[in-house]
Amino acid sequence: MTTTEESTAATVTYASEATPRLDWAALAPDVFKAMVRLDAVAGRGLEPTVRELVKIRASQINHCAFCLDMHTKDALAAGESVERIVQLSAWEESRHFYTERELAALELTDAVTVLTDGFVPDEVYERAAEHFEEAELAQLIAAISVINAWNRFGVTCRRTPGHYQPGQFR
Repeated sequence: MTTTEESTAATVTYASEATPRLDWAALAPDVFKAMVRLDAVAGRGLEPTVRELVKIRASQINHCAFCLDMHTKDALAAGESVERIVQLSAWEESRHFYTERELAALELTDAVTVLTDGFVPDEVYERAAEHFEEAELAQLIAAISVINAWNRFGVTCRRTPGHYQPGQFR
């Protein structure tokens, strides 16, 4: 048997899929519907690229696998490059993949998402304010806050990644 035949003959066994803890959307449908409506208006007026990068970045920080699955698939379906998505977890070392406006949004996302490190620093807020008009900045803060809320539902209830199809919840 050749090495190629041996490797194709081997069966890969993956870990079992975790069982969700709670179907909160079914048990609190009014909250779920309100979140969907809030998500639809949060970030309105921002370019889709910025919205998806922010959603992916916050989900990376919060370790929300379900939201990572969803937003990377949506970003790819919208034409985002694999390279920019892969580099997102190390955006500070990969700045050349992003525009200054995107970098300001990512820096603000990190600061708003990790509030345990202290308040959002003035310099971070001011840098974002240089790249976003006030109304856009308000929408950006809303988008960051909403994805953080979604992440908390996803992580707490152990939503299972891997089954989302791009655009499924639109």
